[in-house]
Amino acid sequence: MDDTRMAQRPLIALAMGDPAGISPELAARLLVSKRVNEAARLVVIGDRRILNDGATAAGVIPELQSVSLSDVGLQTVTAHAFLDLGNLSPADVRKGEAALIGGRFAVENFRNALELGRDGKVDAVCFTPFNKKAMRLAYPGYDDEIRFIADVLQFRQKMREFNVLEQIWNARVTSHIPLSAVASHISEEAILAELDLTRTCLIQAGITEPKIAVAGLNPHAGDGGSFGMEEIDIIEPAVARAIDKGWQVEGPFPADTVFLTALKRGFHAVLTMYHDQGQIAMKMMGFDRGVTMLGGLPFPVCTPAHGTAYDIAGKGIANVGASEEAVLLAARMAAQGKAASARL
Repeated sequence: MDDTRMAQRPLIALAMGDPAGISPELAARLLVSKRVNEAARLVVIGDRRILNDGATAAGVIPELQSVSLSDVGLQTVTAHAFLDLGNLSPADVRKGEAALIGGRFAVENFRNALELGRDGKVDAVCFTPFNKKAMRLAYPGYDDEIRFIADVLQFRQKMREFNVLEQIWNARVTSHIPLSAVASHISEEAILAELDLTRTCLIQAGITEPKIAVAGLNPHAGDGGSFGMEEIDIIEPAVARAIDKGWQVEGPFPADTVFLTALKRGFHAVLTMYHDQGQIAMKMMGFDRGVTMLGGLPFPVCTPAHGTAYDIAGKGIANVGASEEAVLLAARMAAQGKAASARL
């Protein structure tokens, strides 16, 4: 693709993740991906030496323009580019190990990417996988990406993690909390807020009339109160209120069949009550294609749903499919956002 055509594509900041895993290889593979080239421009953030190691492992030779932090902008970056922070030597990386240096590298890259998004210099942000242990070593307040983003951007509005496959999204009412605390965190207002944000993000991704299935909390969705009252007391009233708002929402469905129901009946998303209730199903359906999208921000933030894959780091066999899907989703959402703004 020539630079003129490529300059019309959304500009996405790609923060390099944990250098001890497959992140360097994934970044290199994205830069030569035909699907990515047709959808977006990438400005990769990290250390060029680390990217070169990843490219060597992957057996690819990316073509990149070099940019400085002050150069990055929607008009100035006309093709894939690299922002070299010079922040890590490959000689200091021990493949397959979570370490402070890897966490520092990922934190600095991600912080710069988010600030570019905040300042309107890129349309979206993506990142290759982080290791949470390494991130906590480098940033003691790190719980997850949501907490880090909120800290960096001083963002105090509602933000939520979604898992996405081509055919269906998974939203959830609770996320990174102990299972023992889930029931106490479920309320009508919490469910309605998640449904509202899910609808907004689906619309931003180009789905004009989202259909959402809501899972129950208890076995068999409570079985009429035999196994718990949350469905009757909380979830059913929340669904009724959503329907009153004109939203296409149904449930609660038993959690062990809700995804089968959703796929069969053409729902666009499933709202689950807790983390693993949806994550297990989504990863079984498409571990190599799943995307995590952080919704509610002024710009899309996407990443592959899998982890750092320390066991295959540097072997040149990492599957880039989920990373491609993350970039493509971010590009679609950014393009939809621009189109919506142009209509105002």
